[in-house]
Amino acid sequence: MKYCYTSMKYNKFVLIVFLITALLYFSNGFAQVKAKTETDVDLPPARNLKILEEHKEANGNIVRTVQYDQGKNRIVETVIVHPKPPINLHIPINPDTVNKDSVLLVVNKSLYNVEVYYRRKMIRFYKAVFGPKPLENKKMEGDRCTPEGWFIIKNKNPNSRYNKFMQLNYPNDSSIALFNRLKEKGDLPKSARIGGDIGIHGIWKGGDDMIENGVGWTDGCVAIKNKDIDELYSFVGVGTRVYIRK
Repeated sequence: MKYCYTSMKYNKFVLIVFLITALLYFSNGFAQVKAKTETDVDLPPARNLKILEEHKEANGNIVRTVQYDQGKNRIVETVIVHPKPPINLHIPINPDTVNKDSVLLVVNKSLYNVEVYYRRKMIRFYKAVFGPKPLENKKMEGDRCTPEGWFIIKNKNPNSRYNKFMQLNYPNDSSIALFNRLKEKGDLPKSARIGGDIGIHGIWKGGDDMIENGVGWTDGCVAIKNKDIDELYSFVGVGTRVYIRK
């Protein structure tokens, strides 16, 4: 009888260990699937990009009207393309020697670029595009606007459908405070949600022309060329600071 009791205790212990192991396994699997879902946007690639008209302004900027197909929609958009900085920023840098805590990214929505600073010195400059309304601050889910303010890199995904993805910690406290104020004032629908899944990423294979021509195709993320996201990804880590401004 004593043997049976001991055996029952042992079997119960084995069962508990098995259940805990199974729970951890499936929880981890679910977390990985969820992370992959949250770090990718889901827009169809744009096709048949055409430049309909362009002219240069007195300040050197190019005003360009483009047309492209995205899914079943044909989109005509006017964009402003800014010249590159007059300095050479493509000095070779070994990412293994970069202290990622000393890296700062500055996203300029009005200039369509991402600037990379290392110890307060600019080391890189990348062309960037946003959503169709780049100069508007993000207010809620679905407005396709890029949020403004200070953020950090929250997560990195090397296998995004847009090459690589660096997720921002949006919504952060400032974003939530803005969202709540707008809702209290009645500037947002009662059903509005704050949204999320905002980050910096590349583009589908062969899509660099969308970046070069300044086409605002994203849902509020920051998109740069694939060769640029490959390099930028190596400079930054989880916790790298990002400042997004008009």
